[in-house]
Amino acid sequence: MLPIRASISNTYAGVLTAFALIWCVSSAARLLAHPAPFSYLDVYLSADGLAGRLVLHDLDVAYELKVEPPSQLADPAYVEQRATAIAALLQPRLKFFKDGRAIAWTLTAFRPVAGRDAVEMLWRAPASGTTGRLTVAAHLFPYDPEHQTFVNVYEGDALVRQEILNSGRTSVDFFTGTRQGLLAVFKAFTASGIHHIAIGPDHILFIVGLLLLGGSLTRLLAIVTAFTLGHSVTLALATFQIVDLPPRIIEPAIALSIVYVGADNLLAGTKGRDVRAWVALLFGLVHGFGFASVLRETGLPDRALGVSLFSFNLGVEIGQAAIVVVVASALALVRRRNPSLARRIALTGSVGVMIAGAFWFFQRVF
Repeated sequence: MLPIRASISNTYAGVLTAFALIWCVSSAARLLAHPAPFSYLDVYLSADGLAGRLVLHDLDVAYELKVEPPSQLADPAYVEQRATAIAALLQPRLKFFKDGRAIAWTLTAFRPVAGRDAVEMLWRAPASGTTGRLTVAAHLFPYDPEHQTFVNVYEGDALVRQEILNSGRTSVDFFTGTRQGLLAVFKAFTASGIHHIAIGPDHILFIVGLLLLGGSLTRLLAIVTAFTLGHSVTLALATFQIVDLPPRIIEPAIALSIVYVGADNLLAGTKGRDVRAWVALLFGLVHGFGFASVLRETGLPDRALGVSLFSFNLGVEIGQAAIVVVVASALALVRRRNPSLARRIALTGSVGVMIAGAFWFFQRVF
């Protein structure tokens, strides 16, 4: 019986192995039939404007233009014949902006790329004057959510930036190494800092929590300055990759800082102490790592790293100062006119800050 059972087991194993080999072969065939969904875009900046090269896989072009079979795109005459259709397809999907102003571009040459199942196109976008910020927006084949466009940007013959655009990130900014480029960096990152504060409820609530107890102008300035010093230090350390912490640690820690501020306000009311400046300094270090993660997502220009860091931090300070002026002024007005109401606002506000911080903490952890 044992030899028969062993024979059956061997046969069963052999069948499984055969099926596995067939599956691997069929998977490989599917991969070969559906090549990686990539496009390649070269952008050259000069005093005359932009020029470059765009390489697309023929299967993507064939799908969009309903070309059957796609192998027709290997014929130079056929590609030239479909040039107008290809241009009409790409015009709304590939856009260039010089310092925020759209630049019209045209395709100047078309040809198949021998041996690569691809079509190469040369394009040009005349534009006079020095470019400070160049924005490239590319969403070439929306039908394929996995499609990616590899972008190379050159100043003269020097490659200065490489990026990847996809369905989740369809545009990117490039800043030139000119004076106009530095000014564009300053404007863009200052606005980004202000925007980040404006849309960051956790940072806003932390600052509001620090202001609920009020205080003299000197005290409030000390609190704000301490928070600024704290987040400026860690923002710089993380930006220059000296010290960095992952978001899974920083985001819950920011939420806990909000809980602590609310609790500290309640304790300060019973013990008569005020350590808000130290709290602001300590947790400013935590918030700085949060700012750094946002700053990296915007795409830091390597040649203007210091300017981008300074201007982003300046934008954060402008947004923060606006919150302080509005909230502190409103609380001071209530305190002068109705001290008991001001105390109730401080109490209920501190409890609300704690609840919001606790909610964000559990949300970010679990």
